[in-house]
Amino acid sequence: MLTRRDFYRFLSIAGGNAIALALAVPGVRYLLDPLTKKGQTGSFRTLTRLSQLEPGKPQAFPIIEARQDAWVKYPKEPVGSVWLIRQPGDKPVVLAFSGECPHLGCAVGLSADQKSFFCPCHTSSFGFDGSMQNKVPPRGMDHLQVEFTKEADPQVQVMFERFQTQSTERKPLV
Repeated sequence: MLTRRDFYRFLSIAGGNAIALALAVPGVRYLLDPLTKKGQTGSFRTLTRLSQLEPGKPQAFPIIEARQDAWVKYPKEPVGSVWLIRQPGDKPVVLAFSGECPHLGCAVGLSADQKSFFCPCHTSSFGFDGSMQNKVPPRGMDHLQVEFTKEADPQVQVMFERFQTQSTERKPLV
């Protein structure tokens, strides 16, 4: 038989547990919220106008954005770079490459003779078509998708993405 004292004890324990659960749910949700969000995929960014690109001459453009990493919001800062090369001809054709070396993620620049891309970290070398010119990198430079606006002097828009390094396959980072 349940006495009045046992009933109140049971009621106090159940009530305390209900209050603790009610307070814990928002806290646990706050801690797990960043884990449930999907990573940001690439997005098109306007980098320049077509007329600003000299045919055959590579130009680097920084990618600047505000980021959020788990619970921390960062102000606008450089997060990468893109190399653009306008191809000669009447039709607007622009090649876009990630400025990050697929070997270890160092910044890719132009070689001393300005005739190829070069990564100074481990001497990775790439042609202006993005192909490997030596055996150091696991793959060629990562191509990025390019679109143009419909104007007389179109804007060049690039889908900026980052890719996994040290892999022969091109795998986007999420």
